[in-house]
Amino acid sequence: MQAVILVGGEGTRLRPLTYGTPKPMVPLFGVPFLERMLVRLRDAGVDHAILAAGYMPRAIEDAFGDGSRLGMRLTYVVESSPLGTAGAIKNVADYIEDTFFVLNGDVLTSLDLRAMVAFHRERGGVGVLHAIRVDDPSAFGCIVRDDEKRIGSFVEKPRRDEAPTNEVNAGTYLLEPSVLDAIPAGRNVSIERETFPTLLAAGERLYSYVTNDYWLDVGRPMQYRQAHDDVLDGKLALDFALDPAGGTVWAIGAPGVPANIRPPVYLGAGTTIDAGAVVGPYAVLGADCAIDAAAHVRYAVLWDGVRVAHGARVSEAIVASNVQVGREAVVEHGAVVGHDATIEPGTVLEPDARIAAPGRVPTEAVT
Repeated sequence: MQAVILVGGEGTRLRPLTYGTPKPMVPLFGVPFLERMLVRLRDAGVDHAILAAGYMPRAIEDAFGDGSRLGMRLTYVVESSPLGTAGAIKNVADYIEDTFFVLNGDVLTSLDLRAMVAFHRERGGVGVLHAIRVDDPSAFGCIVRDDEKRIGSFVEKPRRDEAPTNEVNAGTYLLEPSVLDAIPAGRNVSIERETFPTLLAAGERLYSYVTNDYWLDVGRPMQYRQAHDDVLDGKLALDFALDPAGGTVWAIGAPGVPANIRPPVYLGAGTTIDAGAVVGPYAVLGADCAIDAAAHVRYAVLWDGVRVAHGARVSEAIVASNVQVGREAVVEHGAVVGHDATIEPGTVLEPDARIAAPGRVPTEAVT
């Protein structure tokens, strides 16, 4: 089987993490998010993934090459300008040979892809859309379907009290190649707002595959950090063996936990914690971090090579690679610190601060 993964976005909502790192390469417990997605596809029987790229495609290709390291084939197709969800699919049409998945590159889910394939083969039609139930559908696209799961209409971002259903588009599709004929070439096209309604108007059959699987859009800082908390809480199983360097998970109630570590905690390889520091709960530290005496890290995600100096506090924050947090500094309340930044001693960051190192600027033009 084949899959198209939409990885062309600039990751503006995750800045400054994405200054120099494309969104698909943002790590989830030491492994690029895209790698975890590719392995999941491979394990479901997908042997060819087509990456519809746009922002910093070289960084992605340098990491995965032809895909042989992952036991699959990868094809890269780079957009010269943003084409939207359907436009990006049309742009890779020459590589589509059979039924194919489409996945948004920032969705984390436990969806059973093989079961979705079986559902499609049973129902037929030109495609299946994964749907989940949410408490408030106003931020999503609602899928209106009948008792046979056949979709009748879509309602984009309705008022909560006017939503026709709480079943929403979860961003994973299984489509037949004939869908490509409904997408005009050479312009920006939304599959949700244009292509799917066009198919329904033409009498084509689309089905909704509704599940209660874990699902989260990790394209925003708060949700990105929440994904780590959810894994530590066991809400989503993750294959930690994918990290070749190896890390340590300290679970709640685990035996032999050092007194200054408060589970749940994840520590990357080579990370050191002074006996006088406190790490956790809900702390995720990448490889080769150093936490000095009297420092405290909790409810935070630190990438590789971060140093938190004596007496500093990092809480409810995300800190990218090779950041230096100075003595007695405070990085809290939704702060996001980009690669290579230095937080000077004694600095107290404002809530939701966004800090980028000098010279780290948006790199939209970098390819």
